[in-house]
Amino acid sequence: MQLRHWQESCASLALQKFQRKQKHFLALATPGAGKTVMAAVVAKRLFEANEIDYVVCFAPSVAVLNSMRSTFSTVLARPMHGQLGAAGGVFTYQYLASSKTADWSFLRTSRVFIVFDEIHHCGGDKPEMANTWGREVLINLGAHAKFILSMTGTPWRSDLAPITLASYLEPDKMIRCDYVYGIYDAIKDGVCRLPEVVLIDNDKLQVNEEAFSSLATAMANSELKYSELLIDKQAVRYLLKTAVKQLIIARQEQPNAAGLVVASSVHEAANIRHILESEFNQTTVMVSYRETDPQTVIERFRTSDTQWIVSVTMISEGTDIPRLRVCAHLSLVRTELFFRQVLGRILRMMPNILNKKAWLISFAEKSLLEFAQRLQQDIPEQIVRFEKQESPSEPGQQFSDEACNSSAQKDKTLTSSKNWSVNSQVPANVLSNSGLLFSLQGSYRQKVFSIF
Repeated sequence: MQLRHWQESCASLALQKFQRKQKHFLALATPGAGKTVMAAVVAKRLFEANEIDYVVCFAPSVAVLNSMRSTFSTVLARPMHGQLGAAGGVFTYQYLASSKTADWSFLRTSRVFIVFDEIHHCGGDKPEMANTWGREVLINLGAHAKFILSMTGTPWRSDLAPITLASYLEPDKMIRCDYVYGIYDAIKDGVCRLPEVVLIDNDKLQVNEEAFSSLATAMANSELKYSELLIDKQAVRYLLKTAVKQLIIARQEQPNAAGLVVASSVHEAANIRHILESEFNQTTVMVSYRETDPQTVIERFRTSDTQWIVSVTMISEGTDIPRLRVCAHLSLVRTELFFRQVLGRILRMMPNILNKKAWLISFAEKSLLEFAQRLQQDIPEQIVRFEKQESPSEPGQQFSDEACNSSAQKDKTLTSSKNWSVNSQVPANVLSNSGLLFSLQGSYRQKVFSIF
C-alpha cells in the first residue's frame, strides 16, 4: 500500500517507540488526513513482526466504527468482527462503558495492540476523576495492553479536563504528542482541502430602539442572543443563499459536490430544508437523532448526487463523505472543538478535482470570529490549559520532547471583507421565543478567513 509521506513517517516513528519499550503513542493529525490507514499499517507491521496477537480498536460512533472496521480489514486482509479467525475487533466507546457482557480478561493473557480513535472523548487521568469512557479505559484497558496508539484531530476537551492516557508539559499543561501533522502541512501537501471560513455580518442591526454596527457588538451590548439570530428567517435565508451560490460554483467542476447544514434543532432543520427546496430549488435529505436508521440515510447520501444534507448533530467527526464541499454552520454549539470537527467534514480530498477549496459559512459571532482567526494553530493556546488536574504518570511510559504546540508558527491568517447590498426596507421581526424586537437593516458583509 502506497502511504502518504506523513503516514509513513508517523507509522515508522510509532514502531520505533514501541521497540524502545514506550507503551503509548499519541498522534495528532488534522481531520481528513488519513489517521485510520496509518493505524492499520502500524497494526499490520506489528503482526508481521510477531509482536502482537490481536488488535482492538475503539471509535466514538457507529459510523466511525464501520469505517475503521473496513479499513483495518482491507489493510490486514483479515476480518475485524471480533470472532474466531479475526485479527481483532472494533467497538464504540459507548459499548465499552455500557456492555454487561464484555470480557477484557484476554488483555492479560494475549499481546494486544489497542487503537483509540478520537481519544479526546475520554477525559480524566485518574479513575475517580474521569468521565465514563475515560474511567473504563483506565481501569480495563490502559494497564493491560501491550501497545497503545491514541489518535486525535482536536487534542483538547471542551471541559478542559486532561485527555485520558495523555501526558502534559509543565508549567502550562501543554499536551505532549509523539507526532503532529497539522492542517497547514496537510493543505500544503495536498492531503486536505484548503478551507475558507466565511462569516456573515450586518452593518446595521436595530435591537429594540438601539442601532449596532455588527453582530458581535449587538450581542455584547444588548439583549440579542445568538439563538435568536439562528431563527431569524431573513438572516438564515441570506446565509443559505450564500452557501447555495458556493455549492453551484463547486458543482461546475464536481457535479456531485454536496453541502452540509448543521442545524440548531429538528424544528429549524425542517425549516431550513423547506427554504432550500422551495426557494432555491435544491435537493435535500434530513437526518437527526429522531430517525429510525440515521446511518442508512447518511450512507445513501454519501453515494448519491443529492445536493444538501441537513443534520442535527449526526454528521460529526469521523463521518466520511468526501463529496461534501460546503458547510452552513447554524448550530447553537459554539466551542472550538465542535467548530474544528464540523470543518473537518468538508476537508477530505477527492481525486481529479482541481479546485481544492472547501467553504464553511456562518455568522460573525464573537467566538466564531476567534476560532476562524486561530485556524492555523493545531492546538489553540487559549484552550489547552486545565485546572486542578494532575498529569498522568504511568511507570515505563516515555514520551517525545516534541510538544503539540504551534504557537511559535507565524500566523498566516488573512482577512478580507465584501459588502453585499440588500433591501434595507425590511420589517422588524418579532421572535417567537422572546419579546425582543430586532431587525437587520443594513448591508451584509462577509469576512473571509483562510490559512494561505
